Amino acid sequence: MIDSTTSLQAPERGEIRAERRRIVESIRAHRRLLTARRPFELADRRRLQREAGERDRADARRGKALHRIHEKRTRRERSLTNKLNGLDGKRAGRERQALAVLRRESIERSLRSTRLTASQVNGIGSGLVRDLAAQGITTAADFRRVGWGKAPNGRGGDVLYIYRTQGRKVHINGIGEHRGRPLMEWRRAAVARAEARAPQELPADERHRIEEIIENERIRLQGELDELPGTAEAARAEVDGAHAEKRAELTRVEREKQEEADRRRAGFDTMGERLLALQAELAAHVDRYGDLGMRDRRARSRAMRAAPAVSRAPAAPAVVPAPRSGTPGSAAPRSPESRESGEDVPGVPGGLAVLGEPGVRASAGWLVPVVLFALTAVLGAGETDATPLWFAATARLISLAVVVDLLRLWIPRRNWRTAGPMPAGTGLVASGAFLGLAGASMFADPSYASGGAPWALAIVSALLVLGGAHRRAGDGKPGAAPE
Repeated sequence: MIDSTTSLQAPERGEIRAERRRIVESIRAHRRLLTARRPFELADRRRLQREAGERDRADARRGKALHRIHEKRTRRERSLTNKLNGLDGKRAGRERQALAVLRRESIERSLRSTRLTASQVNGIGSGLVRDLAAQGITTAADFRRVGWGKAPNGRGGDVLYIYRTQGRKVHINGIGEHRGRPLMEWRRAAVARAEARAPQELPADERHRIEEIIENERIRLQGELDELPGTAEAARAEVDGAHAEKRAELTRVEREKQEEADRRRAGFDTMGERLLALQAELAAHVDRYGDLGMRDRRARSRAMRAAPAVSRAPAAPAVVPAPRSGTPGSAAPRSPESRESGEDVPGVPGGLAVLGEPGVRASAGWLVPVVLFALTAVLGAGETDATPLWFAATARLISLAVVVDLLRLWIPRRNWRTAGPMPAGTGLVASGAFLGLAGASMFADPSYASGGAPWALAIVSALLVLGGAHRRAGDGKPGAAPE
């Protein structure tokens, strides 16, 4: 009897293999896409630090502008106050200057009104008066003094010259020392009389005019002094307005970039979730259809690897990016904020990691072991003529490898952008490696090989290397103390 219900046939082996290959290829594609997350997070950290630097520079520019405004106001207030305090002295100076001008004009008028006549100067008759008038000397104001000089034609020795107030000096025949002295005494007497008649103080109207000028100057300076606070406040408001616009522009740009970063990060999160789902689908497929051979197992082992831990950029630029971890697969300690919030990257066990610590840099003392191992790589580890060639080559290669590893860990942690402490246990590993090389060189030397010192160094070296490796392996765990 034939059963009317037909049972479903199991898929063939080729179909199972094709389906498994599809799942594995999907996992590989998602993993390749997720490799771009670490560069993205590092670039996002640098972006946050650049934005923080731009904000700091904008605040610094505002502070400098406000400081300049304050300094300008202080200097201007000091200058105006000094001018106001000096107005009384300025008024006295103007009064003295006006009085001097008034006296000079009075003396000049008096001298111009004192005419030269034969009866006023002893020894000078009407003829000499006419000769002086012909040279433009008719009053006491027309000449200043008399003095000796060479004759106009250069012959005859020195002659007496009369120096005119305006114009050149002149020589009048017949006026020598005996007539020049009475002429000069007559002028001095006329000047003395003019100075005695000149006013000794300013008239009331002139004094009042100077007081009005000084008072107007006082009002103007006081007005400028009263306007200074308002001017400074307007300048500060302008600076604050420009700073607010700059900060608003920076905030707008930062918000746009942050939104773009959040979109990209959400895409990476979705890919991480999809990767976990594909890995679960692959595990279920293996449980259902079993193993398909060696090639299948190798492909599955690569596909089921956990995604590498990636540090998420902080919300604020408070953490300086740190260098990559010293050992492959190790993760830096998580920040207190991420531990409290429980934020985890999908597909990344252990959550987020904060790379480095702000203000912590690897010490420059690490150059000492670097130099020691570099010298060992060049000179060898206590080699003698009996040292085998293979040992010398191996010791140099080990020393060179330690130098490269130390520099790989130390150089990024000296950069302020990626500052951080050296991984825990690095010093123990370096010390153990150095003691191991020393012990190995003693084993290679027949004079030390039979003693107990090489074995003691070998044991201590092994303990240091194992302890350092254990600490470096645990450096990425939460709560691990950096070295």
